[in-house]
Amino acid sequence: MTERTRVLVAGAGPVGAVIAYRLAEMGIDVVLVEPATHCAEDMRASTFHPPTLAMMEELGVLGELLADGLKAPVYQYRNRRSGNVISLDMADIADMTPHPYRLQCEQYKLARMLTGRLANHPHGQVLFQHQLLSYAQDGDGVTVHVEGPLAIKTYRCDYLVGADGASSTVRKWMGVEFDGFTYPERFLTLSTAYPVEQHYDNLANVSYMSDAAEWCVLLRVPTLWRVLVPSHEQESDAMLLSDAKKSAVFAGLVPDGEAVQTYHRTLYRVHQRVARNFHQGRVVLAGDAAHLNNPLGGFGMNSGIHDAWNLTDKLRDILLDGGQSDERLGLYDRQRRTIASEFVQAQTIKNKKAMEASDTDGPSAQELYMEKLACDRELRREYMMNQAMIRSLEREQHIQ
Repeated sequence: MTERTRVLVAGAGPVGAVIAYRLAEMGIDVVLVEPATHCAEDMRASTFHPPTLAMMEELGVLGELLADGLKAPVYQYRNRRSGNVISLDMADIADMTPHPYRLQCEQYKLARMLTGRLANHPHGQVLFQHQLLSYAQDGDGVTVHVEGPLAIKTYRCDYLVGADGASSTVRKWMGVEFDGFTYPERFLTLSTAYPVEQHYDNLANVSYMSDAAEWCVLLRVPTLWRVLVPSHEQESDAMLLSDAKKSAVFAGLVPDGEAVQTYHRTLYRVHQRVARNFHQGRVVLAGDAAHLNNPLGGFGMNSGIHDAWNLTDKLRDILLDGGQSDERLGLYDRQRRTIASEFVQAQTIKNKKAMEASDTDGPSAQELYMEKLACDRELRREYMMNQAMIRSLEREQHIQ
């Protein structure tokens, strides 16, 4: 028996959940499938930038996110060796956004919130423990085979969206090249309830720390601090996830690293990749399935949600307003693939290089640049407009 829906979305992370819930709110029937039993408690992404917050407000979920998150209007660049601290206050761009702050809130909270709403929506359906196996498309739609706990189901839909992550099954079936590279070092994320802030004066909820020996990122969510550090190629998984490594990382931040207890320890590889095409007929990619980048700056989840917003606009044009499919999806491809290549990739690579730059005999080039920003309001505003992803969305609107 073949079941019918307008759109089937593979992957119930924040990007897939936004796509599915927004389509349902538009009155478009949608099925969201996810292999896991629930939305995983993934600690990788926790930063929501101002344009994303505006999208969440339009979606009607900002209030709940604010209640679950922590506002971070100030972010800092700190040199642990010199003690130099440079603070940037997003109040400087309050005339450009109604949300002049980052919201620190773990990505799984958004995914769980939206899948919960979708499960009770008249135009939505959520199927956990269901894995997309394959699909075949023709001029009128897409036939999708999905494996559940008890049987293989067949769906006939107008469009299939792959928001199924870095190892996307949808992208593999499309046969699309995933151009780019993988960093040789892995990144380690540690989370702790230890009060790191007690050992610093006015430590911001988002703090980038860099010195001649090492760098790390400190991000605070309501109940935890998340610490991101790079690894060395020769370090084994067991060593990186060990108590000894944990203690060494925190010894660089607080007086007694051994006293710090962790809640999560996650090790992952970091990629800079962009799919050569974001759509093929009636099959479309979004989020990590379409592009990957290093986490510095918090652009990964946000750019994926921006994909979701753009794509759902295009699908509404097609399904509700009679728009031409190839034209609208071709525009989605050009807009979001250009932003992924020109902005997200370039900016995250630049952010990583800036964190790594150091000079044992004096301030790094990055510190000198940040000090220049601190003294030049217009330069500082432009920097924050880029880091807040406002400029990337402005650029998107000019791509035709």
